[in-house]
Amino acid sequence: MDIHNPSYVAGHGLLKGRSVLITAGAGAGAGIGFAAAKKCVEEGCRSIVISDIHEGRLQESVNKLKQDTGLDQIFGKTCNVAIEEQVQALIAFSEDQLGGTDVLINNAGLGTTKALIHMEDPEWMKVIDVTLNGTMRMTRHMMRVMKERVPGEFGGGVIVNNASVLGWRAQKEQAHYAAAKAGVMALTRCAALEAAEFGVRINAVSPSLAVHPMLKKSAPADLLAELEGREAYGRGAEVWEVANIMVFLASDYSSYLTGETISCSSQQA
Repeated sequence: MDIHNPSYVAGHGLLKGRSVLITAGAGAGAGIGFAAAKKCVEEGCRSIVISDIHEGRLQESVNKLKQDTGLDQIFGKTCNVAIEEQVQALIAFSEDQLGGTDVLINNAGLGTTKALIHMEDPEWMKVIDVTLNGTMRMTRHMMRVMKERVPGEFGGGVIVNNASVLGWRAQKEQAHYAAAKAGVMALTRCAALEAAEFGVRINAVSPSLAVHPMLKKSAPADLLAELEGREAYGRGAEVWEVANIMVFLASDYSSYLTGETISCSSQQA
């Protein structure tokens, strides 16, 4: 494969027969969540639930995913991971529709750009509440559900969190987001030790710069060029390259891996 111009990798059945739940899995092809959902189907999952905070975007993504993959067992449910009742409702919906959830991918997060001296408490707390606390809420309740369930063909279950290299790196105007993602990494490490007692693995992927159409529209071209220039390959990751790592962590290929954060970048700091 040309590392500077990668070709899309076809599925190899890594999730054959499994069921998957992905938060913030909508976007109709634009982001990591949808790329992960599509990749899970291509890797053979039997059924999947994706969530999003926007009903219209969610339904569009469910329809597109069905059209792109041919799988009928694709379901959508709105969820704001900052609200505990909606988190519990999403997981209950997933358990019912999928007949048990084998894999949870926590992709939901929120970021803004603001210098700390200009940031007010509400902006700081909103980013923390969605990005860190939302991941905690989903992980906590799914752990409870997986713990009570008799381990099946694929073990007790797997949870994959979406962190960020900003959990390690320093970057101006990203103190709130970096703090949240560092928290996701710590949550992953500590929750994994607890979950190991009942056969559940928890890991995280830490993307650097994942380039997609929405980012290209919203970010200044010179900033994108600067960020891509810092990477070893001189480019950002394709969203499906991040999804590939998520699938690896969800699969039996990572059976001895838990509590770890895999960097999807050429550098951590």
